[in-house]
Amino acid sequence: MPDSLRFNTTPSGRHVGKKHIVIVGAGIIGVCTAYYIVHHPKFDSEKYHITMIESKRVAGGASGKAGGLLALWAFPQQIVPLSFRLHEDLSNKYNGSEEWGYRRLTTVSLEGDISHIKNDPGSDSDSDSFINPTNHSDSDSSKPPKKTSRSTRSSKSNNLPSDLNWITSSLISSCSSLGGTDTTAQVHPYQFTNFILRKAVEDANGALELILGKVDEIQFSLDSGAATGVTYKPTSAKANESFSNKVVELEADSITMCIGPWTSKVLPDCPISGLRAHSITISPFKDQPVSPYAIFTELKTGPSSYTSPEIYARKDEVYVCGEGDSAVDVPETTDDVEVVKSKCDELYVQVAKMSSNLRKGTILKRQACYLPVLDIPSSSGPLIGPTNVKNLFLCSGHSCWGINNAPGSGKIMSEILLDGEAKSAKISSLDPSLYFDASALLDDDKSATASIASIS
Repeated sequence: MPDSLRFNTTPSGRHVGKKHIVIVGAGIIGVCTAYYIVHHPKFDSEKYHITMIESKRVAGGASGKAGGLLALWAFPQQIVPLSFRLHEDLSNKYNGSEEWGYRRLTTVSLEGDISHIKNDPGSDSDSDSFINPTNHSDSDSSKPPKKTSRSTRSSKSNNLPSDLNWITSSLISSCSSLGGTDTTAQVHPYQFTNFILRKAVEDANGALELILGKVDEIQFSLDSGAATGVTYKPTSAKANESFSNKVVELEADSITMCIGPWTSKVLPDCPISGLRAHSITISPFKDQPVSPYAIFTELKTGPSSYTSPEIYARKDEVYVCGEGDSAVDVPETTDDVEVVKSKCDELYVQVAKMSSNLRKGTILKRQACYLPVLDIPSSSGPLIGPTNVKNLFLCSGHSCWGINNAPGSGKIMSEILLDGEAKSAKISSLDPSLYFDASALLDDDKSATASIASIS
């Protein structure tokens, strides 16, 4: 398998004369879609060509910065069992435990009180004293979708599991089981996405092409009312390289939008927005192993204040994420996402109070990403399938369960594109046309054409 992925800025032309499938977005959803198309029984590299267009880099957004928790109690249940099984199948097929950190783990919810911890930045004692370098009270912050909101808690206890010895037990008032190794697992999302894309490219026999470009518009035929291609501006992963105002038009037989919170920038009426979430990764103290747990918390920080960091122990690091905020709109690209250092430092302070192991560890990364949130009270997302514009498809809006549901979403999309219908799961309630009228784009196109004609 090639060690690196080669992106071009202009098409090679190999798609000409073949059924051309364009996938917009090289996050985990787009990558899994490409992978399962390549491995679909009907795929023939002599008849099909896939072009994946990505504005900056593979897994540059949440696909590279999410926690990677997998759970059978996730949502929506239409695709969760399928996707959970496919994650295990992929791991068994490609040695996922070594390639992208796949493993089963235990998930718990902890309630505790850290409000009494004294500020002492230099302490390494078991009192877990630590200083809080910031004081957050963001009035515009909002919580991301709760991963635990639809799970069934059981086995509530005041005692921590015996092997969860890297959390200070005296601070915990309640421990609830959310799932064991039979229902929960994890992956490293960045490693998974890059591996699966490399495998898809290798197995496509030259029929999967990668393009660096920012898609601005969907092209339509005013006669048929169908989507016929995209226009994009070539981009570069290098900060100092640009391509001026060059625009490339690329014809396609089908277009699948897999760009999460960026979907509404290309399809303005699509009800998908972005919620920014900060996270850090910590290298734990080397002499104290960290057992495989995913931990959801509700921690008292003051007389009437609480915080809820999520903590995922990986093989070589610990991932910590916090509550989301909508203070800053989704920027133009993943490279433009603002990382507020104080928010990351606050996460470290919170977990440092809970764990001497993490307090004595080293922060490896401070990062932020946008979760694609579906702005529809009656649905938690995602939207998967054809829109009401021919040849235009959506696979987006996966909320906080995008990593979990990526393989299932990709397999379903491959069936829709090559079989004409979803076969692996019943997804009628996820139909984009129930919530989004893509034909409004055609009306805009017609109006623009009429305006040009009248000026002429």
